[in-house]
Amino acid sequence: MAAFLPITAKSKEIITYQVKKELFGTYYEKAEEQLKNMSLEEKVGQLFLARMNDEREEEIKSIHPGGYVLFAKDFENKTKEMVKEEITKYQEQSKIPLILAVDEEGGTVTRVSRYKNFRSSKFPSNRELYQEGGFEKIEQIETEKIALLKELGLNLNLAPVADISTNINDYMYKRSLGQDKIVTSEFIQRVVKLDNDKNFASCLKHFPGYGNNVDTHTGIAIDNRAYASFTENDYLPFQAGIKEGVPAILVSHNIITALDETMPSSLSKTVHKELREKLEFTGLIITDDLIMDAIKKYKGEENSAVLAVLALNDLIITSNLKEDYEAVLNAVKNEKIDIETIDIAVRRIIAFKYQYHII
Repeated sequence: MAAFLPITAKSKEIITYQVKKELFGTYYEKAEEQLKNMSLEEKVGQLFLARMNDEREEEIKSIHPGGYVLFAKDFENKTKEMVKEEITKYQEQSKIPLILAVDEEGGTVTRVSRYKNFRSSKFPSNRELYQEGGFEKIEQIETEKIALLKELGLNLNLAPVADISTNINDYMYKRSLGQDKIVTSEFIQRVVKLDNDKNFASCLKHFPGYGNNVDTHTGIAIDNRAYASFTENDYLPFQAGIKEGVPAILVSHNIITALDETMPSSLSKTVHKELREKLEFTGLIITDDLIMDAIKKYKGEENSAVLAVLALNDLIITSNLKEDYEAVLNAVKNEKIDIETIDIAVRRIIAFKYQYHII
């Protein structure tokens, strides 16, 4: 891991050498310059990838979020032109250009293509595409998908799904490729490469690997598999994506007892250390949405966004932006969260925005 130090004349040579190992390292110096001119409030705002809502204009001015996630309601009864105009307006209002993300996996998870104003039929799942025409068919549809999302002004797809599932009874089966670790790894490598070649950001999910766990939207999933099950199976598609330069990885809310018996993965520093140190990932680590029941039932009196920052996530997906922003801001002011932790994450976020031409 690179050392995260202010760039000075004395340290510049060392920093230049170290950032070669960092995915967005080329842009760290630019990001560092931008950090110097940001208030604490602006820095904390950058940590959040908020659910799009009716308060966005005020939030963009007062909270300065890193970005928004758009859901199906944000495309319903709209044309391409309407969405493009809205997204352009959001970007014009924001002091720092926004990450504008969407879950467009295909199959059961489509936010855009479910509406005929955007595509004559929704994008099929990668599982269906693979069964129909292998990797060639997946790449054909992925190319079309990237073109549509970019046309609308979106810049991050919270996909592809890197989870391995071959049992039709698994919750994640319909969203996965439905193949073993070898085929799934090649699928991930190909999709990440294609997206990067098109200068569009992808995001692997759900680290450390979903397995056959239950739906964390509705409850806590406790995964008791042995550690070797992850290192020899679930990690392989993530490693393939990391090798290909995937910019972001989303962490699940599953409790993985082999890594951390007490904390959901998204809030576990141990799980994040695994991703950073064992898998050597230097891109953005993103939480799954903190509104899910798996988090609500676990966190008790603690604010989940504060726990997410302490676990060293870079971006926090939230449906409660104002509440979570204020909790993190107060935690920094009260020295529960070190400012260096904030700076490291924001440096990475800003550098990501430069790399993918968002800034």
